[in-house]
Amino acid sequence: MQNSFFNENTLEELIDEIKYVYQSDKRPWVIGYSGGKDSTTVVELVYKMLLELKPAERRKNVYIVSSDTLIENPLIKIYLARMNEALGNAAKRDGLPIKSVMVTPPANNSFWANVIGRGYPTPRMNGSFRWCTDKLKINPSAEYIREIIQNESEEVVVLLGVRKAESIARKRRIEGRELANRLLNRHETIQDAYVYNPIVELTTEDVWDVLLRLDGGKTPWGTDNSELVSLYADADSGECPFAGTQAGGQTQSCGNSRFGCWVCTVVKEDKSLNGFIKSGHRELIPLAEFRKWLMSIRDIPEYREKRKRNGSVYEDREGNIGYGPFTWEARKLILSKLIETQKKMDYELITIDELKAIDEIWDDELDLSRRTLIELYEEITGEKLPWYDYKESLIDSETLLELEELAKKNHIHFDLVRNVILSVYHNKNYSNQRILKEGIDRLLNQQWLHYDILKELENEDK
Repeated sequence: MQNSFFNENTLEELIDEIKYVYQSDKRPWVIGYSGGKDSTTVVELVYKMLLELKPAERRKNVYIVSSDTLIENPLIKIYLARMNEALGNAAKRDGLPIKSVMVTPPANNSFWANVIGRGYPTPRMNGSFRWCTDKLKINPSAEYIREIIQNESEEVVVLLGVRKAESIARKRRIEGRELANRLLNRHETIQDAYVYNPIVELTTEDVWDVLLRLDGGKTPWGTDNSELVSLYADADSGECPFAGTQAGGQTQSCGNSRFGCWVCTVVKEDKSLNGFIKSGHRELIPLAEFRKWLMSIRDIPEYREKRKRNGSVYEDREGNIGYGPFTWEARKLILSKLIETQKKMDYELITIDELKAIDEIWDDELDLSRRTLIELYEEITGEKLPWYDYKESLIDSETLLELEELAKKNHIHFDLVRNVILSVYHNKNYSNQRILKEGIDRLLNQQWLHYDILKELENEDK
């Protein structure tokens, strides 16, 4: 391989730099490990650096933090969990101060809790209301880092596997944060955290050199990086050549694909998911079908409220009323299809904790019967959720039907009736009646109830 990392730079020089930064202070290290080629390279170099140090010189902890969004591609999730476990076991074996952990979003703030529970519209391809990355990936890792800062040290150093060669945009962002003659930059969002990018100058070919030529591709924790190559190749439909020369003399390396969430709606086509399927992983077909369906219903009017969650109404540039969250009917439909897909695959797509969180959100905001979710789950799976026998209706089905008829007869939106009942229920135990009154006043004064009158008044003023 021409112009390889091993020819132009020595591995020893890079490990010496990492060693210098490690020994320069007492701040713990945190490595963001996704299981991909770049973060694997960082972990491997740090692991080898620690092995070279004497036990007395390994003075501070290295936390290897992996993020499971709970909607990871199953193949990547299984691989990452196995690597995480292998790292932890090997570190104990070798007496290294490495702690390998997997963080997840809280069950009540997961992707499904927000989409099915609260009705959040799925993130768009154009980036508007792209709420998923922060909630599912960044915040859980950041919270864990803050715990380290609080419990162990006043500051930490975060190691990231980012490289200038990855893209022009990323290169500019990295260069924009660099400080003259310094290896560390302040973290953009986490106070008391600094960032060190040990492989920032490496090319894609350099990375694969480290992973596949060093120790014959074997990792210090006992796994084989050829498995990682296979994952990348499968994600590229099994046709990705490793550093193969293409027509015109250019080279392409495996690893240009990015592994993302299987249900990601930010991209039009999930190339890695489709690549895995084309490579023979036909067990993933139901995921691709569900993702396609979920994207198709996002902007169907009957599936979306015409108000935001806080009751306000907005108009688009053409004066049309904008969409709000998914309707309750749409959320029930999404949950039903998700559980059906889970049953078909015999693979957990939504956890019991997430189902419990969604059930609680529905109880709090929507479900006067308090049994919709548990009965829906039983109908599809034939199984009862653990809390099935403990759920009692707030209002029995017969009374609920009578309330719906009365609301219809008196031209009152049943959503308002339901919301008032729930507000009274939530606030009934407060001794201060002002809290109850203010809660009802907020509901009665929400914009969507008076939108037509407000619009008429607005037009009169023009």
